[in-house]
Amino acid sequence: MGEAAISKEQEQVSGEKKTVKGFVSKFGALIGLVILVITLTILSDKFMTMNNIMNIARQSSINALLAIGMLLPILTAGIDLSVGSILAISIMTMGIVSVNMGLSPVLGIIVCLAVGAGFGLLNGLLLTKLRLPHPFISTLGTMNIARGLALIITAAAPIAGFPFLIQFLGSEFVGPVPVSFLLVIAVYVIFHIFLTRTQTGRYIYAIGGNRESAHLSGINVDRVLLIVYTLSGLMAGLAGLVMVGRVNSAFPLAGLSYELDAVAAVIIGGASFFGGVGTVWGTLIGAMIIAILRNGLNLLNVSADFQMAVIGVVIIAAVYVDVLRQRKSKKA
Repeated sequence: MGEAAISKEQEQVSGEKKTVKGFVSKFGALIGLVILVITLTILSDKFMTMNNIMNIARQSSINALLAIGMLLPILTAGIDLSVGSILAISIMTMGIVSVNMGLSPVLGIIVCLAVGAGFGLLNGLLLTKLRLPHPFISTLGTMNIARGLALIITAAAPIAGFPFLIQFLGSEFVGPVPVSFLLVIAVYVIFHIFLTRTQTGRYIYAIGGNRESAHLSGINVDRVLLIVYTLSGLMAGLAGLVMVGRVNSAFPLAGLSYELDAVAAVIIGGASFFGGVGTVWGTLIGAMIIAILRNGLNLLNVSADFQMAVIGVVIIAAVYVDVLRQRKSKKA
């Protein structure tokens, strides 16, 4: 009886540990966000003000849009290194159409989004048709092509003076809330429905979990990957549209290294580089953590160089947690 009671107690303790680990694994990013907010509220009396909160919402919008696009390749165990450069070529072509040529701003917006989606499609074609070994290679090549073209077509000169319709998403407010952040919420709702309620969304997770098994089960892997990278490029174009609205100008070096923040947001939000794991709302939390961290460090007068180091440490910690999680799942 004594041994049975001890065994039962051990099982109960083991079950409680698993429950705690599961809770932390599921809500770890949210817990981290709450701790960060509380810490910065204590350290700076300027942090928890309405103006600063809305400023964070506005600042986070561009990275949040890039990150939701980046989530899709990472879910398939891939990556898209070209999103920053796609952002640049998208806004430069929009500038040529709507400012230099004086054509309709609606046409300019369509061109911006179409160029973004087109370069994303190119990434997908390089991966699926040329059978390049890893999306790291194809998107690295596209990153340089898009950046080079952005510099060439404008002779490396910025374009300013965009029409109000193009500036709207990045510059306007509904009450105190930035339109750009409302756009982010709408986009995230759409992507949540796409990933959780559609067949293609389920296929994306399946491919990330085991590509060979997905193929053997009848999933058209190439088609899904084309959709994934096209959507990633489209989100880069949309992020560029928001950026132009904020600064009323487009410049060919826009979005430089933005892909790193996008990847960081996705991984901090709980996605796995190994594929098949990650959520839309976790990605949004990851983007908010980066924005809040940067904002808080600015309020504390921390240098930009040190901020980069802090973000780097956070990324390494998030990836290390992902590696530990993968090791435990394999042992289980």
